[in-house]
Amino acid sequence: MPATLAQLLARPELGLRLLTPPGVGDLDAPLSWAHSSELPDPTPFLSPGQVLLITGTPDDVEDYVGRLVRHGIAGLGYGTEVVRSGTPEQLVAACSRLGLPLFEVPYRTPFIAVARFVADRLAADAYARNTWALRASRAISLAALRPDALGAVLAELARQIERPVALIGADGSLARAAPAGAVAGAAAAALTASAEPLLRSRRRAAGTAETDAGPFALQTLGAAGRLRGVLAVGSEGLDQAAQQVVTGVVALAGLALEQSRATDAARARLRTAVWRALLAGDRDLADAVAEPVLGALPDPPVRVAVLAGSGLAAATDWLENHDAGFFARDGQDLVLLDASDATARELANRFGVRGGVSAPSTLTGLAAALAQAEVARSRASAEHPVPAFDDVAAAGMLALLQTPDARAVAATALAPLVAADPGLPAVLRTWLDADGVYDVAARRLGMHRHTLRARVADAERLLGRDLSGFAARADLYAALRAAG
Repeated sequence: MPATLAQLLARPELGLRLLTPPGVGDLDAPLSWAHSSELPDPTPFLSPGQVLLITGTPDDVEDYVGRLVRHGIAGLGYGTEVVRSGTPEQLVAACSRLGLPLFEVPYRTPFIAVARFVADRLAADAYARNTWALRASRAISLAALRPDALGAVLAELARQIERPVALIGADGSLARAAPAGAVAGAAAAALTASAEPLLRSRRRAAGTAETDAGPFALQTLGAAGRLRGVLAVGSEGLDQAAQQVVTGVVALAGLALEQSRATDAARARLRTAVWRALLAGDRDLADAVAEPVLGALPDPPVRVAVLAGSGLAAATDWLENHDAGFFARDGQDLVLLDASDATARELANRFGVRGGVSAPSTLTGLAAALAQAEVARSRASAEHPVPAFDDVAAAGMLALLQTPDARAVAATALAPLVAADPGLPAVLRTWLDADGVYDVAARRLGMHRHTLRARVADAERLLGRDLSGFAARADLYAALRAAG
């Protein structure tokens, strides 16, 4: 470790003598450097933890020592017989009173000898830490060759840095911890809560977490858009060498997780094959393929959810780690068979995907259920990212007119009315809402029934249609509702 003031004072060849009482300052604090300066205020050129060496007496001793203490200087050395013999008593008194260790440097000891001792210890410490980092990295690399590579790497990292290590999976839950039981309860909850926004961002990122097991540094694993998890490492007191080792583990852990992609891809293709067999009505084939690898298919009734969006890959990874029914990728869509729409809504909340959910269906009626889910998806919005077909059906047929395509057709159909009289569509809407009864509609509009008849006749002329029949009225009413 770096030199301390106590070690510096103990070197007989230097002949240093402590002038302040032993309880003044921290003699065992590590020294970052030794520097000499005769400036009235050298603090702009010094760093905390350094030793300052001087030969002259400051003009204002009290103010000078106070600045050094506030700056975090570890000790002050006074070289005698250069400017004056002995160390000024007022300097000794000020250092004793303000808590700055003061030692005397004899004339025979050059300041460079003091600086060299500190520098040599710093160099030796850096060499020792670099050597440790190489050995630790080698031990971790060998651990990566074991059958459970990821678990072995995390356990070896925890042993080398003597701090807890945890892995939060892509689903946001605590997947592994080393040593066993080092992260549990409130600490585990704090880590998963801190990892959640990193996973939601779907970008490579780092963060920190404060837990009752100490502070942790967090680092995402995996590529942007498809994160594989978050590595959490106890960070209290980690020096640069230990951080280098952790950086290597981030790469190894990411590689170990990426190696599972081939297996994931094979499972994804298998899921797609099962889904298409179900969609084709071949239940026996779907059961035979799914049972050995994916497990039993869900019991009906099931709802079909169709989801899409930029977060689909992350949503698929999340589903792999949760018992959330059967799911499969079909082109650019994610299809989910579940007893309710709860999982689809969870995915929309976590990963920003959108889609629709069908009404309950049997496994032999999935084609119709898929069509229902597509209809529901056409109604998705920011407020309702995963609408259910049940709600769409309950709103009635006319609710389906609230689409951009329907509005465009309605605007074209009603354009002659608007051009002739912008208020005419509202008059017609009131007339049709009154079931085409002129007396009722006229009262609602506050006009004479003959005037209303004349307005309707104008509309027939402009549209080129006879509005006395049901079909023509229904078509006009649909256009008015769509233009809404």
